[in-house]
Amino acid sequence: MKKTLLLSVVASTLIMAGGDIEPVAVPVVEEVVSGWDFSGQAVVYYQTGDWNGGSLFDQAESRANAGLQLRAVNKDVFWGIGAGAEVSGLATLGLENDVVGNIMQGAGDEDFGRGGWISQAYLTYGFGNTSLKAGRQELPKGLSPFAFSEGWNVFKNTFDSLLVVNTDITDTTIVGAWVEGANHNNVYGAPTGNIPMIASAIADGGRAPLLGGNMADFSKVNGGAGIYMLTLQNKSVQDLTLTGTYYYAADYLDNIAGLATGNDAHILWGDAKYNFNTNGIVLGLQGGTVMDDDFSDDTTAFGAKIGGNFDMFSASLAYSTVNDGGVGVFNVGGVKTPLYTQLILNQDFIRFDNDTIVAKAGLKALGGKFGLAYNYTNADTLDIDYTEVDVTYKTKVFNDSTTLFAGYVYQDLDGWTDSRNLIRVWGRYNF
Repeated sequence: MKKTLLLSVVASTLIMAGGDIEPVAVPVVEEVVSGWDFSGQAVVYYQTGDWNGGSLFDQAESRANAGLQLRAVNKDVFWGIGAGAEVSGLATLGLENDVVGNIMQGAGDEDFGRGGWISQAYLTYGFGNTSLKAGRQELPKGLSPFAFSEGWNVFKNTFDSLLVVNTDITDTTIVGAWVEGANHNNVYGAPTGNIPMIASAIADGGRAPLLGGNMADFSKVNGGAGIYMLTLQNKSVQDLTLTGTYYYAADYLDNIAGLATGNDAHILWGDAKYNFNTNGIVLGLQGGTVMDDDFSDDTTAFGAKIGGNFDMFSASLAYSTVNDGGVGVFNVGGVKTPLYTQLILNQDFIRFDNDTIVAKAGLKALGGKFGLAYNYTNADTLDIDYTEVDVTYKTKVFNDSTTLFAGYVYQDLDGWTDSRNLIRVWGRYNF
């Protein structure tokens, strides 16, 4: 978005809001381009379920948020140094009075977590084929599979980190990162089920370890010592993308729980995707291990998927297996996994000891895309079966500025008295 010296603060505000400013007779001033780009999004989010013995659309069983996010980016503030900032705010529009009993995300410890936080604030610098980004920022799952920003909730989680990207080697991207802190993307006030974040929260000032979704709370990762990451991604072979990632956390349990064991944590993870361009089919393989001698067994996992797009239809089949290791597969900043079998609600069942199969189908119709997904999981140690069915619809309207989503989730697990249902709808307006 370009600004000139002829625009006052008020006029700039009106333009951002969609107003029209008529030219006035003023002395001619040379236009100066600031280099700042402004953007943002407004979100309305609603979810209801019958998980606690109630019924769909009951106030006690429903959650909602309204959110506003504003960002500014300048790639060259001075001397080649760039900067970016993003602020996020959450409210309820008063829906807690009659419609909902809780929220999806919060930004404080008060009732219904109203408030705001600085979700991104970073500096950038580039030289040759190397770029640096330091500060609070998003991290992508494709390059950081165990510390990534999740987009399923109102707003994404972010990380306090240093990121270095180099492309000197032909067809190869090298990414190095040090992740020092993170907020935690979860349903507000819900148990996280995430061992690393629970432990780091305990070590960081005694913050409530079993509560998630307070996006203003940036906990220390590995007790402040941070986690180091190195990722290599290569595309030398046509249609083949190979990605390998290594994480290192020094004295892991020493830092987060004061156990003085002297053991470090290591994660190795790989992903290979081949695109059969002739018929639109993609084959993927993934796998790795989480190693820490403080736990009885290392966690190992493997996944495979095949799928493609066929005109207005799409289909895929995925499989994953995770052994009975002590940690499981996780995301430091959220609740999802990097597994191909990840769906809307199945993360608590596919993270640890299990075998999972997921089949998906899609249909482009009525100006959007319908999705159908089926999940079957066998948890080996507990010898229980879990089933999930997701039915979704997603579309863009108003010149693609607004995205609308509606989803229904069916869940069933051995030992539950009744199956469970969830409905989730949201809208995002990008400006």
